[in-house]
Amino acid sequence: MAHTRVMASAVPGPEEASLMTRRVVGFVWPWAALWLLNQNVPVGDVAGKKTKAEWKAQLSPESFDVLVGRGTERAGSSPLDKQYPKTGTYNCAACDTPLMPAASKFDSGTGWPSFSDTIPGKVDKTIQPLYLLGDFGCRECRCHNCGGHIGHVFTDGPKTGPYPTGMRYCLNGVSLKYKPAA
Repeated sequence: MAHTRVMASAVPGPEEASLMTRRVVGFVWPWAALWLLNQNVPVGDVAGKKTKAEWKAQLSPESFDVLVGRGTERAGSSPLDKQYPKTGTYNCAACDTPLMPAASKFDSGTGWPSFSDTIPGKVDKTIQPLYLLGDFGCRECRCHNCGGHIGHVFTDGPKTGPYPTGMRYCLNGVSLKYKPAA
């Protein structure tokens, strides 16, 4: 019995090429969609806008990563998480703009400082599409004055108490500083 040797062609046939294309597209499209969904809305014209170099010179590395780089601090790492004053405000760590009334702070159990309301006109909310997969009401929160990223707002906040908004502003402690009432 004679053996015949089958040699592979260097150029795939149309059926093989179609199969390879489907496999590549099937692997790449979810990653491309995830990348697109995680894009941030750029900071527009704000009163306190600075260059990255100016922010880097002013802020600690952790604050820079969150406020400018849109990062997130590790849960439970902020001393502000377990602080519950009844008066005063929580201000932006970058520009000192008052953002949250201290009385709206509550223990959400998440490990991040959480608030149920903002000082009107001081916090801007933008859509970050990736978060829409879990909570259609979720938005990225930014300081209205400087555009710094402070955290996110979710729709699972308290519906009773002094600020019954139903919203949970889950903020990074390094993006805030507490200012006692004068």
